[in-house]
Amino acid sequence: MTDGMSHEDVLGTLARMEAARIKPLAEAVLPQLGAVEVIHSRTGLVMCPMRDTVQGTDFHLGEVLVAEAHVTLKDHGVEGYGMVTGRDLEQAMAMALIDGALAASINVDTLTAAIRTEQARQAEEDRETLRRIEATRVDMETF
Repeated sequence: MTDGMSHEDVLGTLARMEAARIKPLAEAVLPQLGAVEVIHSRTGLVMCPMRDTVQGTDFHLGEVLVAEAHVTLKDHGVEGYGMVTGRDLEQAMAMALIDGALAASINVDTLTAAIRTEQARQAEEDRETLRRIEATRVDMETF
């Protein structure tokens, strides 16, 4: 999609991006988008799938509250989509507008750079989480 990133990677990164960082990014690109039609903007529950790593089977852990937005950029003939955990419809809309801007090739360099920076931040956050988890691991063979 953009600079070697798949659409899935971009949406995954944007979905985890904190509202305080994604909203200003969308605000900056908004004037260039032209007419925006909101197809839907809503909250709802979605099932959270998980995989049993021992048996290799999928199951549903439970329901998760999400905010979802779907827009059409009328002047560019493209759509944008956003879904985030929680009920922040503005955050979901910001994600959808950024997705639409990328599909319309608007501010691609600026948006791609911001997404790459966010990917690096999220990767570091994930490494730190794994370090904290590893520190609690108990080797049962030592008992």
